[in-house]
Amino acid sequence: MKAIIMAGGEGSRLRPLTCKRPKPLVPVANRPIMEYCVDLLHGLGIKEVGVTLQYLPELIQEYFGDGSDFGLNLHYFIEDKPLGTAGSVKNAASFLDETFVVVSGDALTDFDLRPAIARHKESGALATLVLTTVDNPLEYGVVITNPDGSIRSFLEKPSWGEVFSDQVNTGIYILEPEVLELVPEGEPFDFSKDLFPRLLKDRKPLFSVTLAGYWCDIGNLIQYRQAQEDILRGKVKVRVVGEDRGGGVVTGEGVEIDPRARIEGPVLLGSYCRIGPGAAVGPYTVLGPYTRVEAGASIKRSIIWDSVYIGKEANLRGAVVCSRTSLQRQVRIYEGAVIGDGSRLDTGVEVRPEVKIWPEKVLSRDTVVHESLIWGQGTGRPLFVGSRSPGYLQGGLTPFQVTRMGLAYGATFKPGAMVGLSTFAGGVGEMLFKAMAAGLMAAGVRVADLGRLPTPIHRYAVRSLRLAGGCHIKQDAAARDKIWLHLVNERGHDLAPGAVRKIENLYWREDGRQVKDIQASTYFPALQESYCEWLLTTLGEDGIKKRPLRLALGCQGDIAALAATVLQRAGAEVIRLDFDPAKDWRAIQDDLPFFAAEMGRYGAEMGAALDQNGEVLILFTGEGRPLTTSQQQALLARIYLEANREARLVLPVTASHAVELVAERFGGKVERVKSHPGIHHEAMARVDGDGYPTQEHLQLDALAALLYTLDWLARRDESLAEAVAALPVVHTVSRSVPCPWEAKGRVMRTLIGEIPAEKVQLLDGVQIYHKDGWSLVFPDGEEPRYRIYSEAFSQETAEELAAFYEQRLKELIGREKE
Repeated sequence: MKAIIMAGGEGSRLRPLTCKRPKPLVPVANRPIMEYCVDLLHGLGIKEVGVTLQYLPELIQEYFGDGSDFGLNLHYFIEDKPLGTAGSVKNAASFLDETFVVVSGDALTDFDLRPAIARHKESGALATLVLTTVDNPLEYGVVITNPDGSIRSFLEKPSWGEVFSDQVNTGIYILEPEVLELVPEGEPFDFSKDLFPRLLKDRKPLFSVTLAGYWCDIGNLIQYRQAQEDILRGKVKVRVVGEDRGGGVVTGEGVEIDPRARIEGPVLLGSYCRIGPGAAVGPYTVLGPYTRVEAGASIKRSIIWDSVYIGKEANLRGAVVCSRTSLQRQVRIYEGAVIGDGSRLDTGVEVRPEVKIWPEKVLSRDTVVHESLIWGQGTGRPLFVGSRSPGYLQGGLTPFQVTRMGLAYGATFKPGAMVGLSTFAGGVGEMLFKAMAAGLMAAGVRVADLGRLPTPIHRYAVRSLRLAGGCHIKQDAAARDKIWLHLVNERGHDLAPGAVRKIENLYWREDGRQVKDIQASTYFPALQESYCEWLLTTLGEDGIKKRPLRLALGCQGDIAALAATVLQRAGAEVIRLDFDPAKDWRAIQDDLPFFAAEMGRYGAEMGAALDQNGEVLILFTGEGRPLTTSQQQALLARIYLEANREARLVLPVTASHAVELVAERFGGKVERVKSHPGIHHEAMARVDGDGYPTQEHLQLDALAALLYTLDWLARRDESLAEAVAALPVVHTVSRSVPCPWEAKGRVMRTLIGEIPAEKVQLLDGVQIYHKDGWSLVFPDGEEPRYRIYSEAFSQETAEELAAFYEQRLKELIGREKE
């Protein structure tokens, strides 16, 4: 049997570690990652090994040579351009004339592949995938299998709503040479995205084997640090180079340790390291060869590469320091920081947590570095929810981070493109506005200053001014210390997942650009007035303009005055019952019974409450009864479909099924899409015509939805209560179940396995259909919990369905915890 090591990776998410070396040569426990892979194949008795190369190939060839020093015969195949995983192996097709194993040169594993190889031969498969189970499958390709090991389907880097298993593709395959006939010559082609789905579609024998053992795809700095710690803990069965001196201390040859130094294992000290008097090297530290630690220096949980100088009384905590770096006296480097190759940090320099210093940089005496210098990698927390990036004022959100986001977002536009920027009222909003503007301008973007706006008017401004995109900075209505950086495209719609990933990659890599010309911002005044004028022109003459309605309006902040102005100019009689500006949306919802009572006292025909961002609308009948979410969705669906007969209504999977019943009456159709806002908004735009109201305004703009509802009621000379009475009666219940992040994939896999396939839809989350209703079990993308949405034609049935899945989730989660 032969083997292929895929070693063409650039490792951009590991920067600055990979600035001067390909990812397979990044040291893990003082050995290149790929060397562990070579050991794995040697242990299987495989001698003939091909290596696919693309990024800095000569460095790998120089290190491994012909393979004789490692007991192998290595054959190199270099790509002129990236060909993808399958394309790179196709490039080595002349070498592959028998069954072969494919492994990744940048993953750390101690799998015994012999059972997988045996299973491959027994099954007669063209391809066998080696799988493993992980706690958090978001960054991997999830594989759903049948009981016999055959593969059912693939999901490449799913969202939590698509996580139906905790079994992931390790990138280790046993293949027959015939599969390469399906791979085009010289074109990018991927195993998991292209080849395996094709085999599945053609019903070719495609199997999997799930192996126990250690596996880590070292894709980012967090995983890089974890892999070293796991080796030191003994969790990985790999060869560690050095002599065991006891107490968890392993040293290479020629190591010098002063008797007054303190070494606490587990640690790994490379050859010819020198540890000075009074120096302290704490647990989970790796020192590379020829590293020198001076007197009084303290190092804990840090990874130091070769030929590094660490001066007197320096302090390193959870840092990574690359080769040939000089850290002078009293330098302080904190958790998550990375110092690139050949850098020099002078006396007293302090590098704050998560800061990355690109190679060959010089930091002068007593410099305090708050943000990455030119390039870097960020923290491991999720950056986006949909196309909105959250942060907490009391939890680490700083102007540095916002500027960094501006640099990343700005880099996605051509230099000179104009991007809209708006914010909320107050000093915090102004501060974050300026930070974002600085980042956008530094990336060569022209900033369109849109001022203080609610979210729907920001969308309107970007679209009407024909801007290239926009960022709206807003407070969360329900949590005032939570801030959202809300990004939109040129149509004012939330960004699609691909665009979000691009920005996220630029942000973590800090792969910004330098420009010569910084252009001044342009202020656009009177946008709220322009929005009002436009919105009023979309109304007909036979509605609210002829038959005014008496409306109780509950709002707070800027949106209160704006909404009152628009509604009064449209012809409504508005009774302003402003909410306490100091209360958040949660507290306001507790006050809604008082709002309903006040409606009656003022004789209002109906009521409406809007959140401070103009995105949430709650309607009240004249009797003070708030509409349920299901009723309001059905009502807005009817308003749209009466104006657009036989149209297609686009809604996320979480929307009420009452809209299907409404659509049937008017010859319309309902298209369900994933709940990601970018996917939802683009689907709406695809089906919307030129008339009004559009789906976008009914679903995304609370004020527009309210105005169109009033106009529709006036044209029909009907009360809101009468309109609601004519809607389908559907009852909805929602529940929330806390679940640790690491258990979500396994819980979802178990739940799906319990339900007959014909009753399940796996568009987004798990939707289960019952005789009298349905339930949606949806893993929350922002919090460690599940959301349950149940709906039925009776409240009792809806409650029973929600309670059943709530209890089942609690049982499965409890089992995982045990």
